[in-house]
Amino acid sequence: MDLGILSFGGYLPKARLQRAEIARTHAWFNPALMALAKGERTMANWDEDSVTMAVEAGRDCLTGIDRSIVAGAYMASTSFPFQDRQNAGIVADALNLNSGIQTIDLSSSQRAGSSSLMVALQATRSNGPVLVTASEKRRTKAASSLELTTGDGAAALLV
Repeated sequence: MDLGILSFGGYLPKARLQRAEIARTHAWFNPALMALAKGERTMANWDEDSVTMAVEAGRDCLTGIDRSIVAGAYMASTSFPFQDRQNAGIVADALNLNSGIQTIDLSSSQRAGSSSLMVALQATRSNGPVLVTASEKRRTKAASSLELTTGDGAAALLV
């Protein structure tokens, strides 16, 4: 059986924040930020989190695809909104995927997305196509380089 990407999708929040504005605001504390002050970063709105962005990426990925073929929904993130509730299950429900499909959250590492893809490719061999979403709404320290180098968004792959 051939394995690969059947479909892909993405979501970037509409809000943008100019990196130069961030650097100017924090220049008194960390002047080195001016070196990173080019372009803009995506910024999730108050009502967006990693789950809602994953749902949007999943919708984009599954456009024109029969959702009944999806055998699993995996979600990777280091910024899950829920610690005691399965976030991938919420994504599967929001996308109207079959109840009873396998859902898995992968976290605790910035490599959670690639780990999720590896697990999904193994599961696809025996179960059928798996939807893999990776989504982040990173919280960063003010005046840190991460504040300028990260952005919010989500990606989805059907494998």
